[in-house]
Amino acid sequence: MAQEPKTQGPKGPNQGQRGGQRGGRGGQRGQRGDRQDRGDRDGDELIDKLVGINRVAKVVKGGRRFGFAALVVVGDGRGRVGFGSGKAREVPEAIRKATESAKRKLIRVPLREGRTLHHDVQGRFGAGKVIVRAAPAGTGIIAGGPMRAVFETLGVQDVVAKSNGSPNPYNMIKATFDALQNLASPRAIAAKRGKKVSDIVGRRDGAQAVKDQAEKETA
Repeated sequence: MAQEPKTQGPKGPNQGQRGGQRGGRGGQRGQRGDRQDRGDRDGDELIDKLVGINRVAKVVKGGRRFGFAALVVVGDGRGRVGFGSGKAREVPEAIRKATESAKRKLIRVPLREGRTLHHDVQGRFGAGKVIVRAAPAGTGIIAGGPMRAVFETLGVQDVVAKSNGSPNPYNMIKATFDALQNLASPRAIAAKRGKKVSDIVGRRDGAQAVKDQAEKETA
């Protein structure tokens, strides 16, 4: 005798819930993928500059193993900047490691009018000593070597910088970052003193006007 084909009964409530849960998990995975894509797009907007590459050697039992050390500065051109170093057997891998390290150590620097610093500041690291001064519009970036890379990726358009210490690029960049971390914005000073930003900025502009008038009279 021929057996009758088995008919599949309607799905129970548990099966429907499982399907819904699976769909929800798929939606969560899609959201995570969107977040990762968004993070990748944000990372692509960063500007990276290679400061220097050194060949390094590791002494082992059979002789020396040569590799490369890279120093990279990364910034978004709008007030965030970071630096990092990486070592590898090949140059591209060392640069990649340095770039990833720099992206993890970004700092926020307050800028005046989005083009220069709020005030003059000094920085020091080891034997490296730097002096960074704010400049009027049209001055440009007057800095050399590693310091120029930092200001270009930071987004500074007018600045005057001088290194009076070690010419080592690692010390110069770390001293520059020490100076940038010592910067204070009028908003932070006003909050610390319990005053308004207009009071702090008004005093600074008035002092600058008096200084300019004195220079004109002496000239």
